[in-house]
Amino acid sequence: MVFLFFYLLMSTCANESTDAAAVLYQCPMQCEGDKTYSELGSCPVCKMDLHQLTNQSSIAADPNEISAESIFNLSSKWNTQNGERIELIDLKGDVLVVVMIYTSCQAACPRLVADMRSIHKKVKSSAVKYVMVSIDPETDTPEVLKEFAIENEMDNEQWIFLQGSVDDVREFSNVLAVKYKQIAPLDFSHANIISVFDKAGVLFYQQEGLGVDNEITVSKIIELAQNSKFHASRKAR
Repeated sequence: MVFLFFYLLMSTCANESTDAAAVLYQCPMQCEGDKTYSELGSCPVCKMDLHQLTNQSSIAADPNEISAESIFNLSSKWNTQNGERIELIDLKGDVLVVVMIYTSCQAACPRLVADMRSIHKKVKSSAVKYVMVSIDPETDTPEVLKEFAIENEMDNEQWIFLQGSVDDVREFSNVLAVKYKQIAPLDFSHANIISVFDKAGVLFYQQEGLGVDNEITVSKIIELAQNSKFHASRKAR
C-alpha cells in the first residue's frame, strides 16, 4: 500500500509538472517568430497581449503540413459557383469559415447567410474564405449558386459556393457533424452550425445556432487570420 501511494503521488506530481511546462505564451502576431514566454504579458514589439498556446508541439509544427484531422485529406471534387472544378485542398492556405445550406430554404438558411455576412463584416481580413456548401446538390447547380451569390452580394473571391455529389456532401457533413435530412422534394431539416478551419484544414471552432452572439467566433477567425498572414510573410522573405 505504501508503494502504491508513493507511485500515485509521483505520477500526479509528474503530470502536474508536465502540464505546467506545457503552458506557454506567444504574441498573436508572432512579431518575434516562434519565440514563446512562460508567463502571461505583452509582446515587447507590438504591445499586444500574449496568447496561451494550447499545444506546445504546435510551435515546431510545419505550417504547410497536412495532419490526419485535416479536411484536405478528403478526395472529393466540387463545382464552384463560377463553374470551376476544385478539391478541398485547393483552399489550403486560407482560414475557412464553412456553413452548409441550400438555396431554396425559406427558414433557417437565410438566417445562416445573415450570420455569415455579419462575421465577414466584422473580421475584415483577406486571409479568410467563406464557404457555402449546398446540401441539395441536385437543385443547387453552379448556375443556381452563382445567381444566389449575386442576389446576396457574395459574388467575390472571398465567397465560395460548392456543389458536390450526394455522397461527397454526406461525407463532408459527417466530418462537420452537421446532420441533415430531406423531408420533402425541396425541403431539408438540418443543423445550424458554422465551422472555422485553420489554414491547414483542421477544425478550430464551431458556432451553433441562429442569430447568436458571434464575438467569440470572430475573435477565433481573426486569431487564425493573423497567424496565417505571419506565416505567409515569412515564406515570402
